[in-house]
Amino acid sequence: MRPSARHCLALIAATLLCMPLGAQTQKGPWPTQKWETSTPEEQGMDSRALAALVDFGAANEMDSLVVTRHGRLVVEAYYAPFKPGMRHRLNSATKGVVGALTGIAIQQGKLAGTDRPVLEFFADRNIAHVDERKKAMTVQHLLDMSSGLDWKEPLTDQRPDSLLEMLRSPNWVQFVLDRPMAQAPGTTFNYSSGNSQLLAAILTRQTGMAVPDFAAQQLFRPLGISGEQWRKDPQGIATGGFGLYLQTRDMAKLGYLYLRGGEWEGTQIVPHSWVDKVYQAKVPMMLSATTDLRYGDQWWTIPARKAYMAVGYHMQIILVLPQTGVVVALTGRKSYPVDQMLDLVDGAVKSDKAVAPNPDGAALLAQRANEVASEKPLAAAAPALAQAISGKTYRLAPNNLGLREFTLHLGASPSYEIVSFVARGSSDTKRVSMPLGLNGQFAPADATDGAVFVSKASWTDPGTLSVLVRQPEEAETVRYVLKFTGNKVAVTHVNAFGYEQKLTGEASD
Repeated sequence: MRPSARHCLALIAATLLCMPLGAQTQKGPWPTQKWETSTPEEQGMDSRALAALVDFGAANEMDSLVVTRHGRLVVEAYYAPFKPGMRHRLNSATKGVVGALTGIAIQQGKLAGTDRPVLEFFADRNIAHVDERKKAMTVQHLLDMSSGLDWKEPLTDQRPDSLLEMLRSPNWVQFVLDRPMAQAPGTTFNYSSGNSQLLAAILTRQTGMAVPDFAAQQLFRPLGISGEQWRKDPQGIATGGFGLYLQTRDMAKLGYLYLRGGEWEGTQIVPHSWVDKVYQAKVPMMLSATTDLRYGDQWWTIPARKAYMAVGYHMQIILVLPQTGVVVALTGRKSYPVDQMLDLVDGAVKSDKAVAPNPDGAALLAQRANEVASEKPLAAAAPALAQAISGKTYRLAPNNLGLREFTLHLGASPSYEIVSFVARGSSDTKRVSMPLGLNGQFAPADATDGAVFVSKASWTDPGTLSVLVRQPEEAETVRYVLKFTGNKVAVTHVNAFGYEQKLTGEASD
């Protein structure tokens, strides 16, 4: 009996509902050369709601925000002093890229699936604590953070002891391989940048290329991404867990690649089935009693929100929302509840089609993006002390920061100089000179070894100067609070993690 049209439509609908999200067809332009821009309303989004997202970023120390829908850029914000064109440290969002590269290596036959035992890739090494559990550890266990290795790197504010030990070790890969087993592989989720470092080492061996070169050839250049940077371990292996630097627009391209099921301009860059694995991640992360977070192939998922993310410390995020065709790229310097951000993004989506233009909302969005991109100058009179200390060199008592002395120049062109020891235990020193903004705006310094620095200062009382130094691309912030009393100075050093150290010094003349 020939089926009716109604029955056919019902069958098609049922089939689509059973397909994984990654298999649904996504349409839109390819932003290889550049992102096409659009008003939010043309893409069914609300400008006022996106202005609220920009404000959320300002309140939560974001450095940049890019939102795209249907392959078009609908809002872009850069929070001063971070600027368009700057790269940003992705921290652990790097893991999502390493996951994609693993899928590419499998597609090209350079890695025979994910079931191969990890130790087989390192048969030329002497490895400690080898037992049946360690022998059973596979590439998939590394990808899913279920290797079973004894590792302490909690996704909280607690110290990541194992990560710090790896960073201090002379051979990172050997350090990870030598870790004892805490449980059988596949037993439970345990976050570990060591797992990702092993993945980077395996990719290096199997592809015959350094990971950054493999990524450039097989992933970045086909997407039109260039200018990336990637840190390396002492043996020259790319840092698989946190070492990548990208522009925010390029982060969004990676999210768009996953939105399109791994396809780019008719070429399957990442296997379609590999992307679907991320969309169907099953490893419970057990981080929250209220939110079901899952992990798979170095990506995070929130099944209830249909949200898929590569996530780095202090909210470096590549967010993919396949149901609405939205991709968001975020960088910043502070952790915040991801649900609040998702609520704002979801709340901005009003329709699958264009909605009526909203000139007032568009003007508000443009205004808010312009405001966060610049700092307002402040007219503040300097205390009499400023002239008295300007040009004086203050020698500091021995300290574990390696700082030896500093000099402030508080005249017409404010600046400062810091002399520090080159390394712990060394008597060699280096001198760094930087301009100092005293008008409420960061003053940029010439790039030093490729690093971008900006700094500004303000008088918090007649005897106390607060100096803020930032590396925008590194998301690093250091504050020096200088309290002057006679010819002495008390210095409070506060790093990006909020740790304080007290130093003392005295004018040398």
